[in-house]
Amino acid sequence: MKGTKRLVWLALLVAQALVLSIVESWIPVPVAIPGVKLGLANIITIVVIVFFGWKEALSVVFMRVALASFFGGGLIIFLFSIAGGILSACVMAFLYRKFSRIFGILGISIAGAVSHNLGQIMVATVIMKDIAVTAYLPILLVSGIIMGCFVGLCGNFLIEALRKTGYFT
Repeated sequence: MKGTKRLVWLALLVAQALVLSIVESWIPVPVAIPGVKLGLANIITIVVIVFFGWKEALSVVFMRVALASFFGGGLIIFLFSIAGGILSACVMAFLYRKFSRIFGILGISIAGAVSHNLGQIMVATVIMKDIAVTAYLPILLVSGIIMGCFVGLCGNFLIEALRKTGYFT
């Protein structure tokens, strides 16, 4: 797919990721742990990696994070989100390109969720100037594994449905 059609699809995927991000902010996560989120926008990131590639995935992540921060965040939220989003997209793109037959979409999504949390912990450590923030990591890793499974299952379902339609061929 080339040119305008590709640009339109990527713009639609940015919009979908943004909507998922905003809707996710409205969903109360049933744990009293700050920072634990569903990661629904990563469904779109996985789809972009599979059908378009890593450069486009990074572009979609950046646009989604920038717009979501503009609409309901700020600089600190942007820093946390962009660090997690970029690291997550890079890890998922690498695993998809090199090891997709070993891990599958589910495993790639879990790795993406865990790396997203690692990126956020790195930013928190720098912003707070305290390594003690890493004590929060086990909680975030467990939630990342759980949410990564959910996002991976949804992503896999969407990828298979899109392959059947032939939109991205």
